[in-house]
Amino acid sequence: MDDKKAAILSEIPRLRRYARSLLRDRDSADDLVQDCLERALVRLDNWQTGESPRRWLFTIMHHLFIDQMRKVNRRGEAAMLPLEAGEAQAAPADQVETIASREIMDALQAISPDRRAALVMVAIEGFSYAEAANILGVPAGTLMSRIARGREELRGLLDDTSRRRTIRIVEK
Repeated sequence: MDDKKAAILSEIPRLRRYARSLLRDRDSADDLVQDCLERALVRLDNWQTGESPRRWLFTIMHHLFIDQMRKVNRRGEAAMLPLEAGEAQAAPADQVETIASREIMDALQAISPDRRAALVMVAIEGFSYAEAANILGVPAGTLMSRIARGREELRGLLDDTSRRRTIRIVEK
């Protein structure tokens, strides 16, 4: 039993990263991780011994996220929270990589949650298409479609951002 708990605890950094990609607010992401861990520990018997808990935990987290989004939509509250004051960049970045990373994160947050979840599962978390489709509870074809459309949407957003950055206003 302690081995199972230790395996679950070792997945916390990945769960936090995925939660932060779904929810922009750090506190909300931490709440989602906590809810996921609580549910996992209560239902520890559902996890197959010998398998990595990663897929099981991500499935739990995704279902909790969907439930949370449905609640928000029913109440009519805003689903995405603005950046916290401490997360806002106060000074211009000195490095091109930092600017590009921020643009990518902003563009990722701008696409739909379904597409974002599919992209994060495959591109960042490293799940196979079959594993990600299983975790998200959709057919593999739907997952591949969401990934393709998400990538296309990201490309469009990033192209637009880079064009806006290169335009300079010249006053006479």
